[in-house]
Amino acid sequence: MVTLNKIVRAFTHEGARGRRFTPEMELRRALMNCLLWEDQFYEDGVAIADRIKTLVPQVEPARVAALAIEAREQMKLRHAPLLVVREMARHEKHRALVADTLASVIQRADEMTELLAIYWADALGPMQQRKRQPVSAQVKKGLARALTKFDAYQLAKYDRNGAVRIRDVLFLTHAKPKDAAQEKVWKQLVEGELNPPDTWEVALSAGKDKKATFERLIRERKLGYLALLRNLRNMDNAGVDQSLVEEAILDRRGAGKILPFRYVAAARAAPRFEQTLEKAMLADLAQGPQLAGKTIIVVDVSGSMYGSYMSERSDMNRATVASALAAIAREMCETPRIYATAGNDGRRVHATKLVPARRGMALIDAIYGLCKPLGGGGIFLKQVVDFLRQEEGTADRIVVVTDEQDCGIGSEDSPERAKPFGSRNYLINVASYQNGIGSGAWTRVHGFSEAIFDWIVAQESET
Repeated sequence: MVTLNKIVRAFTHEGARGRRFTPEMELRRALMNCLLWEDQFYEDGVAIADRIKTLVPQVEPARVAALAIEAREQMKLRHAPLLVVREMARHEKHRALVADTLASVIQRADEMTELLAIYWADALGPMQQRKRQPVSAQVKKGLARALTKFDAYQLAKYDRNGAVRIRDVLFLTHAKPKDAAQEKVWKQLVEGELNPPDTWEVALSAGKDKKATFERLIRERKLGYLALLRNLRNMDNAGVDQSLVEEAILDRRGAGKILPFRYVAAARAAPRFEQTLEKAMLADLAQGPQLAGKTIIVVDVSGSMYGSYMSERSDMNRATVASALAAIAREMCETPRIYATAGNDGRRVHATKLVPARRGMALIDAIYGLCKPLGGGGIFLKQVVDFLRQEEGTADRIVVVTDEQDCGIGSEDSPERAKPFGSRNYLINVASYQNGIGSGAWTRVHGFSEAIFDWIVAQESET
């Protein structure tokens, strides 16, 4: 029998020759930028989820577990790590790590019910029928350990009406309470007797005055930071004391889990608080590590970056996220030089422009404002690198924030021919597309969290 070795060529969605990755690299790419089941510019959310399912058994179990935890704790993603754990439960080699991984990944009470909804998604029929599908012992152990994390307030806040309730988790796992107090809380949960949580949703649904409710919750420190940012427009319209709101923004209590683009979204929704939001964002960055020397930051503002949104309910696209990441990087760099780039697909030429030396929200606006003026085509990495070499000469590092959808088809413009001239060179990918463009000269970092820059600092300090 004669066998033939087939050479499989991978291409980006724009048609340029892409680079194939190891299964672990592919899983990281798919996972770290993934708001699960949300469509992207070139690829729908179902395809990305299917790719994650396919990749999990191809990667060493310990690495899969570590990636799931990193996605939850560093990238602050919620649903994608749960899908990874559910897939781990399917495979014998991965199963032993499920309980520990799940206990780490679940950080909010409703994530227990979301895990079960994902677990039972493959079953047929209505949810009440699906719930009869057996759940693996490791998943039960992980859920039981996670359940003990949450107090009465957290359980009441997230025990929402639906086909899967938190008490279903309790019945399923037969979890043991830590002490008598928790046993009492669980009994109240089962019997539906938990006191309603003191949240803005509960208060307003009960018909209480909006202004008085928000002011009371802020003074009593009962309004979470994400809820604060999301309700700025509501508070502004209700006439809530502006100085009280600004004080809460600057206090940054609970801001550790906030992604950087949340500040941008909040500023767009409530322009009155933009200056305060900018101060809060920059204050935290000022305490972080610094990247010495000259850093060239290139932001991809091509059509695929601004043509699709982060989620169905979001008005934020990847270009906005990339602009926010550039604003964060600017605060961490000793000498930053920031460029925006796109191109013209028809004429096959890049368009790259130096962004004015601004900070914070003004810098984000300046970068995003170049999206359409620079053209709706894709990035031309080789042309951009050649242009920057002429403009800048040298750099300690080059950081490109992109979705890696290169249009440089052909021998002259192939992204494989891009020869970066920085001492260090990074491609930060903010999309989950299957194939990317970078060659071995680039170090890839996947995600849209400020943690990627902490990683760069740590990486350079070790060598």
